[in-house]
Amino acid sequence: MTTHPETSPPAATDEVVELCRDLLRIDTTNTGDDATSAGERRAAEYVAEKLAEVGVESQIHEAVPGRASLVARIPGTNPDRSALLVHGHLDVVPADAAEWTVHPFSGEQRDGYLWGRGAVDMKDFDAMMLAVVRDWQRTGARPERDIVLAFTADEEAGSDRGAHFLVERHPDLFADCTEAIGEVGGFSYTINNDLRLYLIETAEKGVDWLRLTARGRPGHGSFIHDDNAVTALCEAVARVGRHRFPVVMTPTVEAFLEHAAEVLGIELDPDDPELAIAKLGPIATIIGATIRNTANPTRLAAGYKDNVIPSRASATIDCRSLPGQSELLAEQIRELIGPDIEMEYVQRQPGIETTFDGELVDAMAAALRAEDAGARPVPYMLSGGTDAKAWNRLGIRCFGFTPLRLPPDLNFSALFHGIDERVPVDGLQFGVRVLDRFLRGC
Repeated sequence: MTTHPETSPPAATDEVVELCRDLLRIDTTNTGDDATSAGERRAAEYVAEKLAEVGVESQIHEAVPGRASLVARIPGTNPDRSALLVHGHLDVVPADAAEWTVHPFSGEQRDGYLWGRGAVDMKDFDAMMLAVVRDWQRTGARPERDIVLAFTADEEAGSDRGAHFLVERHPDLFADCTEAIGEVGGFSYTINNDLRLYLIETAEKGVDWLRLTARGRPGHGSFIHDDNAVTALCEAVARVGRHRFPVVMTPTVEAFLEHAAEVLGIELDPDDPELAIAKLGPIATIIGATIRNTANPTRLAAGYKDNVIPSRASATIDCRSLPGQSELLAEQIRELIGPDIEMEYVQRQPGIETTFDGELVDAMAAALRAEDAGARPVPYMLSGGTDAKAWNRLGIRCFGFTPLRLPPDLNFSALFHGIDERVPVDGLQFGVRVLDRFLRGC
């Protein structure tokens, strides 16, 4: 194993800010439509250029023109070890500049933060990956195991044009990968000045996006009309949107809540965990969504003229199922909407869960503690989804580990897909140091 210095060389911690800024300035908005999504090819070419500058070859693969992902491999010193996949996506969700304090694609640095769409989701980690590898190439450092780097397209719309495309069309690139790290994990939750929990993602909920459709008899808007598709749809959507599914405590969530209850000195009732979750502060938003299946209406579509009753109305429901509960959730939704509403999947990817143990977890913990003596790594479940669902199809054991030490008062979860997304500069530099230690020691 390569001898590790006490801290990463200044070049990596300084360069990560520049790399992240450059990536933020590339508009990689993913609208979910190939015709209007932009910038992924440009971002992949930027990554390829930065790797080529230090002698790393890479391959760009397009699912369709412009929807580009990049893969590269850093050889390790031990050919008997399996490879580790380190992945980050290049696309971002849309941003309305009128709502932001700074332009969302400015990459502006102010008040100790780097601002821009993608700052935490997840161009910060893309920049960390690049900074560490570029520093290794300049200094001659090598990891023990091969590191496969993947910078993907389309994660924000289900990964069909990105990670799933790579899994289906280029699985050979990942044939010897047994473990992976990516978003969203390794970030701090401050208990006090001497103790911070670092949440490592070992599970994430499934994606079960549904389209509900109601059909009725069209007619003039001035008539009395008992067979109105809009009315039927709205009643069904309201039933789904107001429903609270029963609490189910998975091993990951139970483990996190036990850790949190211990350090916070609060009681945890497994039958009513919401009492404890309510005391977690801003992080309660994420944790509270992982104790049950959820279903949130997000879009409605009906009609073509104000005085015409349409024959069809549809809605999109963003459903998230706990690992192993996708079928149960479908049954629950069907019961809520009734027999007359059609239901089809827009996107369906099952939840995943692994255990919080093994040499990889030990290496994460060691790297965190080396940079923060008050670090206490704990497992948690992400309420959203990531590219891990694609890699899991290849039998790869996936973790969310994007290390960041955050200010105690920062509402981190609100930054994801939110207004004024930003990452603390010192947290970004902390992440490079931790990632460097981890990748050398895993």
